[in-house]
Amino acid sequence: MPHDHDHHHHDHASASFGTAFAVGAVLNVGFVAVEVFWGLAAHSMALLADAVHNSGDVLGLLLAWGAAWLAGRRPSQRRTYGWGRFSIIAANINAIVLLIGIGAIAVEALRRFAEPAPVASAIVVWVAAGGVVVNGFTAWMFSHGHEDLNIRATFLHMAGDAAVSLGVVVAALLLGLTGWLWLDPAASLLIAAMILLGTWGLLRDAANLAIDGVPAGIEHAAVADYLRTLPGVIEVHDLHIWGLSTTETALTAHLVQRAGAGTEAGEALILRATTELGHRFRIGHATLQLESEALANNCQLRPAHVI
Repeated sequence: MPHDHDHHHHDHASASFGTAFAVGAVLNVGFVAVEVFWGLAAHSMALLADAVHNSGDVLGLLLAWGAAWLAGRRPSQRRTYGWGRFSIIAANINAIVLLIGIGAIAVEALRRFAEPAPVASAIVVWVAAGGVVVNGFTAWMFSHGHEDLNIRATFLHMAGDAAVSLGVVVAALLLGLTGWLWLDPAASLLIAAMILLGTWGLLRDAANLAIDGVPAGIEHAAVADYLRTLPGVIEVHDLHIWGLSTTETALTAHLVQRAGAGTEAGEALILRATTELGHRFRIGHATLQLESEALANNCQLRPAHVI
């Protein structure tokens, strides 16, 4: 008789960013209000563009915070994998909102090229300098825990914001020295380009997880090669790897054993495989099915094109 055995191993992230999310959200909401007020008062498109960007990051902070809280809830009979997948949804929403903000910034910047407006550069310098401090401090709070896509996204956005705010300071100083009004919309276009570069990779990774793609940093072929090296394993098929959340990865596979392998050998093989999958590939939720050659010949999931 064939011997099938399932083994599950969970690897939950222990780091909590609740305080960092709360402090970061409060600081950035306050700073967005300051940027909008003084951006309108100073007629600075660059400052308003940075405010739009920071608004998107506030939403991202709140979404990532909610995702982190939901991920900590226990599974139930209706949600057997828990709420971890909401972190993937949050990452996608975050990226999409930022892309919409990029479009709004670019449209208004192009209009300002056609209709230049005077800018109170001194105000812009001081407000943008505040942005360097606020965003830099927020980025520092998320400077570790980058195995979580949402934490990585939050860090990159905050660090990028600090760099963008520094760019606004430089543009405002140059505008004050030269009087070149085109510097303000040019700076906002540069901001939009920087946001696009940072957001595209986030959207790509988040969309990949949303359609159950293999998470970034894990090679399907490398995992398959490893499983084939296990003692007594002569074939691996129906191998699937996907993200349960932005931090946890799941795997299922059928392992075909050489004739003569017994129950004890199979159990030891499962234990070894699940442990090493966690250590080598950070795959913490592995389900492996052992098959004899006879069972594999009749397995409907054996062909590579069958899902």
